Order: sequence, then C-alpha cells, then structure tokens
Amino acid sequence: MIYDRLLRQREASGKPVLVGMFGAGFMAKGVTNQIVNSVPGMTLAVICNRSLDKARLAFEQAGVTDIAVVETDDALADCIRQGRAAITQDPLLLCRNPDLDCLIDATGAIEYGAAITLAAIENRKHMVSMNAELDATVGPLLKRKADAAGVIFTGCDGDQPGVQMNLYRFVVSIGLTPLVCGNIKGLQDPYRNPTTQAGFAAQWGQDPYMVTSFADGTKISFEQAIVANATGMTVARRGMIGLNHAGHVDELTKSYDIDMLREKGGVVDYVVGSKPGPGVYVLATHDDPKQKHYLNLYKLGTGPLYSFYTPYHLCHFEVPLSVARVVLCQDPVIQPIDGPRVDVITTAKINLKAGETIDALGGYMSYGQCEDYATSRREGLLPMGLAFGCTLKRDVPKDAVLTYDDVEIPEGRMIDRLRSEQDALYAA
Repeated sequence: MIYDRLLRQREASGKPVLVGMFGAGFMAKGVTNQIVNSVPGMTLAVICNRSLDKARLAFEQAGVTDIAVVETDDALADCIRQGRAAITQDPLLLCRNPDLDCLIDATGAIEYGAAITLAAIENRKHMVSMNAELDATVGPLLKRKADAAGVIFTGCDGDQPGVQMNLYRFVVSIGLTPLVCGNIKGLQDPYRNPTTQAGFAAQWGQDPYMVTSFADGTKISFEQAIVANATGMTVARRGMIGLNHAGHVDELTKSYDIDMLREKGGVVDYVVGSKPGPGVYVLATHDDPKQKHYLNLYKLGTGPLYSFYTPYHLCHFEVPLSVARVVLCQDPVIQPIDGPRVDVITTAKINLKAGETIDALGGYMSYGQCEDYATSRREGLLPMGLAFGCTLKRDVPKDAVLTYDDVEIPEGRMIDRLRSEQDALYAA
C-alpha cells in the first residue's frame, strides 16, 4: 500500500486528484458516493451522462447539492476552479479539460465506451475502465493507442479481473508460477434472461440485462478474457472448464491436470458454488524443493499446485484506488500484454431465425463464451462485443456459435472499425 499515503498528501496540499466520470448507473452511483465521502485527496469534478437527471441524482445521493449543468469548456473550467460539482451530456468536455487527471468509464456500453475512450486517448487523458465488455473486445488495440499517446488505459480494481491481477502479481512476486486464474461464481445458467432475472434486478436496483449477463456467463467470459490477455494465459476448452464445487477453493488444487496447465502456459477459469464466494483464486506451482518444504510448513500443502485466494471483490469501493494508482504511481491495474489471447464468442441462447436482430448483451437471444483467440479467428467466429444489432442471415440452432457469415453487421459502427484494426495488427 502506497497510494493511501499519497492521497493523504494530496489532501494536505490542497491539490486533490481531479476525476471525471462517464455514466450514472448503479455502479457509477457507488463510485460517486465513495469518492465524495470516503477518499481523501480525490474529487469527482464532473459526471457525464445522457440523462442529466440521473447524473444529478448520483451527486445528490452522495450528499452533494451545489451542482451545475455545463455545456462549454469554459463552464466546466469555472466549476472546477470554484469547487462546484458539474454534470454534462457532452463527453468531449471531460476529454478536453486540462485540469482533470483521470477519467472513469462506468457505462458498460461498448459503442459509447469505444468513442469516449478514443477521445480520452486522443486528448492524452488516463482512462480507468469498468467496461469489461469493451476491454475484452478491443482492449489490446486501445492499450496500444494509449501507450503511443503516453497515457494509461487500464481495467479497475474491485472487479474480479483487477482483483485476480493483484493476486497474480503477488504470487509471481514471491516466486511461484501461476497456472490458473479463477473466478468464484454463485450461479451459471446460459439460458437465463431479463424475465427470469427481473426480480433479482429489482431487489438490488440494477438493470435486468446487466444482471442476466452475470447469470448467463457472458460477463464472466468478458472478465476472464481480460485476465487471459493480461497474463498470457488461455482457456482449457471453449467456455472454460467451470467446475461445480461446493467446497473451498483450496480443494481445487487436486482438480486440474497440471501437465495440461503447463502445456498451455496457464488457463483462466471459473468455479460455481465454492467458498469463499464471490472471490477469486490463483493456483500456482513452485519448482524449488526447498521452497516447497516451506510452503508445506505454512499450511499450503505439498503441491504441485498451491492455492491463493481473495475472499471478496468490492467493485466501486476500490475503483478510486485504481485512479490513485494510475495518477500517483503510474501503475495500471490490468492491461493486455501483447495482443489478444482469448476472445468472447457469440452463442445462440435459443433457436435463432433468419431476419431477426440480435438483442443486447444479457438479453434473450445470445450468451458469450471464452474461446482461444486463434481458434476464434480461424473459424471466423462472431465476437460477442459486436453481436448487438446484427441481423441474422440464416437460422442458427440453440447453443451453436455464430460466425461472421451468419450475420449482417450494421454499418458505421466504431466498434467494428476498431475490431478490424485490431485483427489486422494481431495475427491469429
């Protein structure tokens, strides 16, 4: 821990880290409340959202009452100078403002997320992204563009990918070799839809489509693809292994074929029903017999796999710490290392018919699965991040994976252009 001390120093100096955020939904409200009330040395200066009422509500729920609507660069600059909270519908105001130290994408919208991230990079602004869907689709390209601009594009702490990466870095730092990065789930059912999840969504004040993407495996596929791209790992098979295991994650050390793990250079995976949920785990090996003796002494067992875990992920609580790491330490939380390793591919949730238009992520028609990037490219599989809005050219049976040949892609989308650019850069 270093960023907590650095934030207190910024607070004492009267020069807080200034943040702008895109989005005003469930998670964005949590981030707002966290920065306003619990993070010394950091100020959320402006929220950009298509609905100004929702942006205003996010501030008001955090106890902020002096809020100005801004439509120009000068108006935003005046608010920052006066210490007034600002809300706007214009994302470019955030990207162009010279005083903001970092931006947060809390939208989860792929096309909009692509536009604001590109604009941030072009204006040399750091971006902390909560948008796993965008990152898993074109993250390697966006990271490359950010590097060229001298800024940081990174996923965030608190969400499972960032928590896994923290644990992965710790395990590497003490001399072990991670072979599994895993996510602990309570439910996995690819046929869930917004109707089946409506009650849960209402209970927690969340969007039914977003909740469905958690339940049907789409979200975890995006998240584990990010981890694979950041570690160089791959998947054991299409869709990952996904064991059902009601015991503790420590017991998973006996559940994997270590020769397979070594051959593949490590895999990303998930487990359903294990404790401590909803946390993350890393299974790692050590080749030094002397160190194995110590690991056994410290109650990690005899190997060859050793279990490390974090028993929680705290989402919006930790996002401001990601901002602090980027601004104060130039330390990205999680980034692709050298191009995509794992893709998220589109799979039919029901029997799909020619002429139908694929609905949103976490909808009624499709779910995402992890697949090795080379296989996805070789078979022309349709990335899940591109599926929304595509029109089917032929019938596709339930549980079949979709290819580019199965759909007509809408014209003029930025995400398609970026994905084409990324595929041209990175061979299968």
